[in-house]
Formats: sequence, C-alpha cells, structure tokens
Amino acid sequence: MKTTHKLDRTRQAAPQVLEWLREAIISLELAPGTPLVRTELADRFDLSQTPVRDALLQLSQEGLVDIFPQHATLVSRIDTSSAEQAQFLRCSIELEVVRTLALADDSAVRARLTALVDQQAALAAGDAEEFIASDQAFHRTMYEAARVPELYDLVRRRSGHLDRLRRLDLPSSGNAERVVRDHRRIVEAIVGRDPEAAQTAMRAHLSGTLGRIADIRMRHPDYVNA
Repeated sequence: MKTTHKLDRTRQAAPQVLEWLREAIISLELAPGTPLVRTELADRFDLSQTPVRDALLQLSQEGLVDIFPQHATLVSRIDTSSAEQAQFLRCSIELEVVRTLALADDSAVRARLTALVDQQAALAAGDAEEFIASDQAFHRTMYEAARVPELYDLVRRRSGHLDRLRRLDLPSSGNAERVVRDHRRIVEAIVGRDPEAAQTAMRAHLSGTLGRIADIRMRHPDYVNA
C-alpha cells in the first residue's frame, strides 16, 4: 500500500484509521480475504504501528477482521449469522423510529424525508456510491428526527456484515428501484400519520437482502460463509 491517505492532524489518528478501514471493508474496496499488513498500513498513513494496531483490534471486535497472531490479519468473510443479528437489532430500533415519526406532527421532517426519497430516485440509475450515501442519509435523518442519533451510530458499528451483503445485493436488476419504492412507502405512511403502515413498510424494506442471501452466496461464494 502506498502512502496516499492524509490524516487530519487535529484529530487522534487511530479513530481516523478505523473509519477509513471500516469504510474500505464495508464498500468492498478491501474484499474478504484481503491481507492487512500493519507495516504497510502504517506507511500508508505515515504513522507508527500503534494506532494501526488499535484500529485493527477494534475491527476484530466488530467481526470485520480476523487476526491470526504471528501469522496474518485478514478482512473477514461475511458471516450470515452476524448479519441476521444486525438485522434483528436494526429492525427493532427502526420500527420504533418510524412509529415515533408517524405519530409526531412535524411537517419539516416529512418534507425532508420526501426530498431525500426524490433525490434517491434520481440516483437509482447512476453511481452506486452516491445512491448508497443517499440511502444512509435517509435512515440517519429518521434517527435524528426521532432524537436517537446515537442509536444510528450503534447500528452502523454492528452492521458491517449486513452492510457488505447489501453492497453485493445492490447491483441486482431492479434492486435500487426497489429500495426507492420501499422508502417512498415508508414516507407516505409517515406523512399519512399511520404508524402501523409505517412499521409494515419498514419491516418489508429491511427484510429484502436477507431474503436473497442464497442468491448472493451463489454469486459470491468466496465472500460469504456457508
């Protein structure tokens, strides 16, 4: 690896290395099985090995990295059991989030969510990374509107395996459009102040990727555990 990533010297190094590595793993820039060499990473960030070691240890705790002492450190394969647990956590929280928003009388939030869905619809046929960023913005906005932004951060930290499955699933024909339709149904229920419909729409939305896991594994057998 070349030294190409510049850090913000006003912030601690280890969290920045952690953020970069986590995003590179989740985006599949660093694919399952990729070796992570501490000395090379230290050179890339122009750091000592200590913050790199700390970042790798944190990623190991999140299940995104496998550390074999005195041997190698590898990006982990996608673990379907971990993905299912992340799905359970996310569903439990987001069903309550949309219920809260549907019961609230906040026209500004409804307008913001509607605008985000419209923006995402315009991106559905374009760049995948921009589409994913808009998807994340939609969900993050709901957490913030429900006044539980820290829970969004918690879910993100626990969803590495699920998020990688979603990345593999997104290119499937019609999948981006399906996400937009799901989001629009969620917003319509919130605008209509119908908490039960909002929860039903969110539950259907979140179940999509795991419902296609057999197909994802067939297309990417080296990435997903059996």
